[in-house]
Amino acid sequence: MAGIDVAFLTSPVPFEGSAPNWYKDLAYLRERLVADPAPTEGLLGRFAALRRAPDVSERVGDELLATVALSLFGAGAVSTSAFLLDAVIRLVRRPELADRLRREPAAIGRAVDELLRVNLSIGDALPRIALADVRVGEVLVRAGELVLVLVEGANHDPAVFPDPERIDLDRADNPHLAFGAGRHFCPASALGRTHAEIAITALVERLPGLRLALPVEQLAWRPGFIKRLPERLPVLW
Repeated sequence: MAGIDVAFLTSPVPFEGSAPNWYKDLAYLRERLVADPAPTEGLLGRFAALRRAPDVSERVGDELLATVALSLFGAGAVSTSAFLLDAVIRLVRRPELADRLRREPAAIGRAVDELLRVNLSIGDALPRIALADVRVGEVLVRAGELVLVLVEGANHDPAVFPDPERIDLDRADNPHLAFGAGRHFCPASALGRTHAEIAITALVERLPGLRLALPVEQLAWRPGFIKRLPERLPVLW
């Protein structure tokens, strides 16, 4: 998936490289999906099984199945990598949190949810167009107006999360919106949590001396990308 980084750039105007990178990866996944023998494991294995199911194959073409598979893979890979980079920065800046996770592996699940809550991952917010007049708090949004929905703002709401700027591994109630909500709740939330728990467990156990190789203020953050992440994260261990 060499084109994922380009396919997930955000821009106010179309740019030449966006479509070719997306369709290159789409063609690759379609070839894998229709290969003989067909894949049997992982995400593509599930989609290949769907492709053979009579009630699906009659209604859904290979192009759509490959598109959904690419969207899930891309969103999962980009979201997980962005979360883990942010989590690494926070844990190396608060080594007492990593020390506690080494002593209390059972706290990993709570730690992942709390790190998800404080993660500032959606750099450009979620653009939405109001379809009708709607009042948000004390503000009247008119039909046709652009609204930038900042999920992280909700995750730092002091009315819901006491002392929201503090990373609290013992937070009793953590209804964060990192995976969305309602009909827009992420279908891969369980997989994302599992990836995060495995990665952070390995991180704190195998690299107890992990630390940043330069001050966090000198990190260069990627501009115009669907997720907020540093271009690179130099570390020592």
